[in-house]
Amino acid sequence: MAGLNKVMLIGNLGRDPEIRYTQQGLAVVNFSIATSESWTDKTTGDRQEKTEWHNIVAFGKPAEILEKYLSKGSPVYVEGRLQTSNYEKEGQTHYATKIVVSNFQFLGGKQDSQGGSGQYQGGGGGYQKPDTGSGNQSQGQTAPGMTGGQAPIQDDDIPF
Repeated sequence: MAGLNKVMLIGNLGRDPEIRYTQQGLAVVNFSIATSESWTDKTTGDRQEKTEWHNIVAFGKPAEILEKYLSKGSPVYVEGRLQTSNYEKEGQTHYATKIVVSNFQFLGGKQDSQGGSGQYQGGGGGYQKPDTGSGNQSQGQTAPGMTGGQAPIQDDDIPF
């Protein structure tokens, strides 16, 4: 039976993304995301909160896009797979688990004048900036994936 290795997270960056390049020129970006859960303690009535930190890595064009548009505190949706590696330090074996990005979505609106809100879907998708309604479409034509007569969805139309 085949297994499933899939992770979906929504959180905030704990530090600015760090980009580097392999000897072959492939971009690699690393950053961390914090996810939090909160609850009320039933015995004391106090509000409790727990934060988990997740190490994220992305490769290629997605790495360059993430590094360009994200910074510490930025909200982001990340989808990927878990990957564990090990290394030796002072005679002891240490394990590190990271999430390798396959898809992502910027959250929280536009980050700058370039329109930092967009998404990437690996496996043939590509980075997609939302239609800003700038009128680049000629009259009578529709954008790919849209049916005739529908106006493009604007950022103000999205309820979150």
